[in-house]
Amino acid sequence: MSRYRPPQPKRSPYITAEGAANIRAEIRQLWKVERPEITQVVHEAAKNGDRSENGDYIYGKRRLREIDSRVRYLTKRLEEADIIEDKPRDPSLVFFSAWVTVEDQESLEKVTYRLVGSDEIDPAKQWISIDSPIALALIGKSVDTEVTVITPAGERTIVIIKIDY
Repeated sequence: MSRYRPPQPKRSPYITAEGAANIRAEIRQLWKVERPEITQVVHEAAKNGDRSENGDYIYGKRRLREIDSRVRYLTKRLEEADIIEDKPRDPSLVFFSAWVTVEDQESLEKVTYRLVGSDEIDPAKQWISIDSPIALALIGKSVDTEVTVITPAGERTIVIIKIDY
C-alpha cells in the first residue's frame, strides 16, 4: 500500500471579512496567549533534569509544534485568500457571501444558505462552501429562478425565494 494521495481539488480563494477577522483572532490567540504559556511550562519542565521521562516537557514540546504548524497554516491561508468586503454590483443576483433563501420543490422546506469560503463552512449555521454543488448551481441566478442541483443524495429542484447581502 502506497502513501500517495491525489492532489486536493483547487478551492476558491475567497473569504469574507468576518472570516479573515476570525482567522486573525485565532492566530493572535495561539501566538500571544497559548504559545507563551506552553513555552513557560516547557521551560520549567526542562529545569527538572531528565527530559526523556518528563511528561510536561514531552507533551509541551508536542503542543508547541502543533501551535506552530497551525499558525503557519492559517498565515498561509490568509496570504492566499481574496478578502471580499464589498457587495456585488448587482445585488439582485447570487454571488459570494450572499444569504440565499431557497425552497425545495418536493418537500416545500425553506432553507437559508450563506455562500462562504472553504475556511468558513459551518453546517450548523447553514454556511456552505462557494465550491459546493448547491452554491455552484445558485451563482448568478436571481429571485424566482428554478434551479436543478445534482447532489450526492440525488437530483433536487429548488427555487430561489430571497437574496440578501
